[in-house]
Amino acid sequence: MGLTNCSQEELMNRLVDSIKEISGFTSSKGFFGKIQGDLLRRITLLSPFFEELIDVNVELKEDQVSGFEVMRIALDSSLELFRSVNGGSKLFQIFHRASVMQKFHDMTVEIEAALSQIPYDTIEVSEEVREQIQLLHFQFKRAKERGEEFDIQLNHDLAMAENVMDPDPKILKRLSQELQLSTIDELKKESHAMHEYFLSCDGDPDDCFERMSSLLKKLVDSVTMESSEPDTSTGNRIISRHRSPVIPEYFRCPISLELMKDPVIVSTGQTYERSSIQKWLDAGHKTCPKSQETLLHSGLTPNYVLKSLIALWCESNGIELPQNQGGCRTTKPGGSSSSDCDRAFVLALLEKLVNGTTEQQRAAAGELRLLAKRNVDNRVCIAEAGAIPLLVELLSSPDPRTQEHSVTALLNLSINEGNKGAIVDAGAITDIVDVLKNGSMEARENAAATLFSLSVIDENKVAIGAAGAIQALISLLDEGTRRGKKDAATAIFNLCIYQGNKSRAVKGGIVDPLTRLLKDAGGGMVDEALAILAILSTNQEGKTAIAEAESIPVLVEIIRTGSPRNRENAAAILWYLCIGNMERLNVAREVGAEIALKELTENGTDRAKRKAASLLELIQQIEGVVASTVPV
Repeated sequence: MGLTNCSQEELMNRLVDSIKEISGFTSSKGFFGKIQGDLLRRITLLSPFFEELIDVNVELKEDQVSGFEVMRIALDSSLELFRSVNGGSKLFQIFHRASVMQKFHDMTVEIEAALSQIPYDTIEVSEEVREQIQLLHFQFKRAKERGEEFDIQLNHDLAMAENVMDPDPKILKRLSQELQLSTIDELKKESHAMHEYFLSCDGDPDDCFERMSSLLKKLVDSVTMESSEPDTSTGNRIISRHRSPVIPEYFRCPISLELMKDPVIVSTGQTYERSSIQKWLDAGHKTCPKSQETLLHSGLTPNYVLKSLIALWCESNGIELPQNQGGCRTTKPGGSSSSDCDRAFVLALLEKLVNGTTEQQRAAAGELRLLAKRNVDNRVCIAEAGAIPLLVELLSSPDPRTQEHSVTALLNLSINEGNKGAIVDAGAITDIVDVLKNGSMEARENAAATLFSLSVIDENKVAIGAAGAIQALISLLDEGTRRGKKDAATAIFNLCIYQGNKSRAVKGGIVDPLTRLLKDAGGGMVDEALAILAILSTNQEGKTAIAEAESIPVLVEIIRTGSPRNRENAAAILWYLCIGNMERLNVAREVGAEIALKELTENGTDRAKRKAASLLELIQQIEGVVASTVPV
């Protein structure tokens, strides 16, 4: 029996709607233009098939439905990909172009697989539509076998633009056109997209961000120079380089029209100078000055990307970098600001934590999270202002995002040694453990990282273990994302330095998930699993549980093929398991431990060599016993 007419029609309508939304994306002329355009065109051509199934009300049989469900999932994934590529940072995509191209190829493979499961030859549709879908299926098959090649010119231009201090203007112009960053508006949009990328990294600029900022700055200079030079002759170009530089339009505050020194983003996405927009808000205005949209909240998010670009632009044009004034701002030698933390601003955020609406609390906690991530001065300033008890209170917020911001703000504050005690004294451990058990995945991961940070202090290891954290960490280790598993593993390892927590971990069932991670070489968690097992193997309950998990063959294999540190840990675990236990020693011998250990005595670390030599001696004693019992 097939789907009901209603649910079948629902499925077909959803397929048609997804294709309609995908077809609304224009084919890019940039570096992903061909691969994106090809996929866009092929997906659009699927629509007549699904539309005809709706029009003629074909009733599908049960065995015909699964392919359409697979197609629905594939189209949903394709839609997300088109959204991310069209709305995301072009510079991020160009630096990760191999990954993005692979995603387009994966989508082609997914849709072809779905078409292979749809029996269009046996479904009653018109001959014309059937021929079209057959041809389309053939195109998808051919496309999935064909790899996309990188643009050699683009690779060359990108390398020159990145690595040469003053690249040829022709190269920058080609890049601007290829990336579709040829106008001030396009560059402004890119700056905002980079800001979103920055926030997704919790405001922690990585190497890719620095590369993106540097290249964007060169493109801004190139476009600004070109737009300010009506006469393109060589002489005029040289002269114009000595004129006063034209401030890029999007470096100016829309209110004051001055170069921004502390750009912030309001809820509509527009950027203003902090002091200008704050005066606007203090005057009682509830709208965005530029767009006239109603502000959802009065929170101001620092636009660190734009601030960085303005600093780079000022430096390259010999302009003194604007400095902020504020009660809690500190200055490093040389005049550069080392803290973004204005005490009055922090106090205003704390007021919103206490008396604000849910939206205001969420925004304020998010601001504190980012500020605390930036530098040590901010962490001291925020803690001294009294933020810690208020953030601890918000760990119980019913709003998941507020909870995430609060636990992450505490994580960032805990990096400062002086704040760890204040966080524990505020009664945070129990609430953090509760977030670890019941929060969103992001909140749970950051709660695990916070507990690790706090557990650096020995007395906190006892309190965290007693609060029930270890069982919750084991759950995260088993079901979290890769990042979450690593956060959980790091916290568990640190907590198990305290003897009492080893028993809690073993009784909580930690050995089974660790053994699974140990066997999954591609999962990226072998190092962490071995480190924890090594510390648990010094505990009697731990030794028994590890042996019962049939881990000895895996340990021998790691001794044979693992990294130096992993071979060392595996040998140490095996030594603890086998010392005084003939049965386990025999198991190790039977799975080839002797050869692996001999090789380790020659090429291992000093500790690994000692453990391997000791194990070999035990194995040889066994072999001597066995030999003496064999009849001559």
